[in-house]
Amino acid sequence: MMARIEKFEDIEAWQKARELTREIYRLTNQGAFAKDFGLRDQIRRASVSIMSNIAEGFERN
Repeated sequence: MMARIEKFEDIEAWQKARELTREIYRLTNQGAFAKDFGLRDQIRRASVSIMSNIAEGFERN
């Protein structure tokens, strides 16, 4: 029997998305990304969107 997931933070995909987002923020704070605000912000929003979509789907059951 699998453990019941009580909150979206327990979902492995959400945890991986969080790690990805942290890494994207780190990478986009340096080099050419740091100067290209439009591209930097778009990539950051896309990574946060992954986490948000997983959480939203979880709340819908």
